[in-house]
Amino acid sequence: MLRCLLLVWAVSSAATQATTQETARAVEPDPPQEPARAASTEPQDPLQQPTLPYDPFRGMDHDGRIPKPAFPTDLQRPERWRYTPPARIKPGGVLDRFWVSSFVTPIIFREADIGVGGGFALTDIDFLNDNFRQFANITCTYSAEGQQTYRINWSRWLGHRPMPDGGVIREERGRLYARGGYSKTLTRRFFGFGDRKQTPTLNPQAGAVQTSYTEELTDLGFGVRLPLPDDGGDWLLRLDLAAERHQLAPGRVSSLPSTDTVFGSTFQSGDGVDQLWLLTQFAWDTRDSQIQPYSGKRLGVTANTAWQTNGQLGAVVSVDAQHIFELPPLLHRGAHGREENPPTDVLAFGGFVQDTYGDLPFYSLPTLGGTHTLRGYIQNRFTDRAVAHFSTEYRLGLIARGFAFTDTIRIERIGVAFFYDCGTVASDADKLFDGRFLQSYGVGLRLAFAREALFRVDYGISDEGGNFTIAFGNTF
Repeated sequence: MLRCLLLVWAVSSAATQATTQETARAVEPDPPQEPARAASTEPQDPLQQPTLPYDPFRGMDHDGRIPKPAFPTDLQRPERWRYTPPARIKPGGVLDRFWVSSFVTPIIFREADIGVGGGFALTDIDFLNDNFRQFANITCTYSAEGQQTYRINWSRWLGHRPMPDGGVIREERGRLYARGGYSKTLTRRFFGFGDRKQTPTLNPQAGAVQTSYTEELTDLGFGVRLPLPDDGGDWLLRLDLAAERHQLAPGRVSSLPSTDTVFGSTFQSGDGVDQLWLLTQFAWDTRDSQIQPYSGKRLGVTANTAWQTNGQLGAVVSVDAQHIFELPPLLHRGAHGREENPPTDVLAFGGFVQDTYGDLPFYSLPTLGGTHTLRGYIQNRFTDRAVAHFSTEYRLGLIARGFAFTDTIRIERIGVAFFYDCGTVASDADKLFDGRFLQSYGVGLRLAFAREALFRVDYGISDEGGNFTIAFGNTF
């Protein structure tokens, strides 16, 4: 509730300021554009560049517009490099850079089955003050009944260059990353397998039975994503290695039966399982951004294979596709001259098909529902060995260049998205066309502190009611 109030206050305050700015811009002629000056192709060590006092508007206009400088001439695909001006590279530690390049989201919740709890999510897009070369996200939460999460995600961009006049450019595709954490969730849900509607009885043969279980998950993983054949290339190779340990216990949702009493053999086969996952992904990707694309296409194939302590081998193989179209701006004027990350409205399509080979525990099988798929349903509402999913989103800007709280603290973009999701699940990929057609729709708020730091709040509606989610990044 606290986060919702803060979001509403920020948007309402921002709307007033944005209206004034857009009116002023409508009557003022565009400033003359200076001739583009080719930047040096030789990267410069930022430690050898002259140290200048921090200026919150160096390389950025007062309304939030970021003039895009000329990039080095040797870049093969400059549209896939992100520019960060000196104004956004504030020196100092996490607290010194608070709400400039480091962001904290308070987490407060209260539920009858897990008690009162809270914590925080820290996102640092200039982790270790490394000139925007590293990124980290840290989440910590704890509740009165013992539900808890401790997690860190880290990334380091492989293509990184300081600019002669200040700021840096980064090739968004190539990166190293790692993650790890521990979580104890008291209210995991399992509805059985298939696409059936819920039944008020406890008989799984009559329909889907909503049950709950407790899961303790410990995981550690790392990987690399490489553009091919060079920086910014159209082909992407991703390799990922991850270790997981799952420990299960009876559920704590007082109004629901425990999973072990309804799906006993399924529950027991998944308890105490250690897994070593190897993910291999190869994709053709012409999108201009991996995180917030404004145009382009993608077609990818992924194989995620698990070796398990029970001696079983399993794998999930998937094919995914996306197509992003840039649309004329509806509530703003779009780019103003040569601009980094111009306000852009898009129509986005994305979909995937997944199939399972071998044996996997129920929590490792493909699912639909929750944060990224069928957003009108609860998390993991539908589980089976094969799934198909399709989404479309109309993403448009509400406040073209965000809202500034101070000279240094600003939300770079504020927008909204209207979405439609549909899909189905089945016991085998060949049976997907025979499955029940599932769909949801809704609307969401988008807050971007940078192009690679996007937060979304979505509310989806389905035939089972509504579902509210808060997450980092687009669904696709």
